[in-house]
Amino acid sequence: MKKILLIAALFFVCKVTNAQFMDYTASNQGNFTGGAGVTWIDGRPYSSIRLRPEIAFSKIGIGLDFNLEFDANGNINKENFNEASDYLSIIRYVRYGNKSESFYARLGALDYATLGHGSIMYMYNNSPSYDVRKIGLEFDIDMEKFGFESVYGNFGDAGVAGFRGFVRPLKLTALGDIPVLGNLETGVTFAGDFNKYAGVSSASLDSLNQVKIHKDYGVMQVMGFDVGLPVSLSDYFRITPYYDFAKIVNFGQGSSAGIMLNLNGLGIFSAGAKLERRFNGDRYLPSYFNSFYEVERLQMASKGANSNYISKAQRLDSLTTNGSGFYGGLLLKILNIFEINGSYQRLDNDPESGILHLGTDISPAGAPYIARAGYDKVRIGNEKDIFTLDDRSYLFAEVGYKPFPFMIVSLVYNWTFTPNRDKDNNVIEFVPQKKIESRVSFVYPFNF
Repeated sequence: MKKILLIAALFFVCKVTNAQFMDYTASNQGNFTGGAGVTWIDGRPYSSIRLRPEIAFSKIGIGLDFNLEFDANGNINKENFNEASDYLSIIRYVRYGNKSESFYARLGALDYATLGHGSIMYMYNNSPSYDVRKIGLEFDIDMEKFGFESVYGNFGDAGVAGFRGFVRPLKLTALGDIPVLGNLETGVTFAGDFNKYAGVSSASLDSLNQVKIHKDYGVMQVMGFDVGLPVSLSDYFRITPYYDFAKIVNFGQGSSAGIMLNLNGLGIFSAGAKLERRFNGDRYLPSYFNSFYEVERLQMASKGANSNYISKAQRLDSLTTNGSGFYGGLLLKILNIFEINGSYQRLDNDPESGILHLGTDISPAGAPYIARAGYDKVRIGNEKDIFTLDDRSYLFAEVGYKPFPFMIVSLVYNWTFTPNRDKDNNVIEFVPQKKIESRVSFVYPFNF
């Protein structure tokens, strides 16, 4: 059954993530979505009520997500509201502008936060679980000659933070008006994880359900520099060759050289592609802070008292033969009909180096149906491994019908994560969770 659902999701391939909505970019528009349904969480039924209003005016966008789940006895699912941050996270995001603009800020859930070309932080997700939603920040400023990008993962606790400052050096001189070369950009990046489990490479769970740390590198820090040269061949086509170098403090280093292509077809369609060759040294992983980082930071390898943990720092410790490899990505949008995107990494000498992202959204305006799905998986061994859902996978799929323009009847499948907590209510790992929901939603668009 898992493979059937996964194959269906890969057939649709969409850019929808865990509780992710589309950001409205048009001025003075809003969308109020509310609904109810029955959710099966690991085989147990819950009645669910969800409200998801979104509004956008000028460059400002606001999205809310209010979710209640009740078990068969009428008890509320405590994981939705057992931390102060759970109440704050009802505000899913507040944003100003968009990532590619000269001023961009987003407060709330961070779905795909990226710094620079992504060699250090790429598609980082600060909220991998419905049950632990964090408040983070993306804040970017581009002043044409110089600027910065920044990410802060969690205001509720110590966690991931990153900063990239960049400069276009020729624009600081009289040579800035030289065609092509005037756009040369160089950047310096620092990112770190200040969580208390960030550098743990050996740990176990004692009989009191507490994590016992045996080896700890402390704060995980990655730093690097990059250079890129955007070349606009026409008003519709741009090509950007680039080079990145990164060093994980106390571990190894690596570099990458690649090219990005962007095509805008007169507003009818747009496309983007990225191809990168990665040169990795021992004890080094490219894009260390990725979409699965919050899950991979610390995971239980076995159950019961005195069970052992595996961690991302532990993987670095033992990584000596991963070698070089390729990374490729593709994005295609056609009108407002559908969007397809995907990316994949494979290293030459590491048999478990596959990292896959796929997504699609097929919901044309005015059509009586919707179909959207998203899939992420890391540490893929062989290609057959892609079709297995486990603690390295995230899957979202929704298929729905609109009996009326304002109503959606849909079936939603999520293979996601839920927190495992110690006796002091601290999250010590995330474990897989299956959620199947039959949902009736009412969607009311409005202008103001």
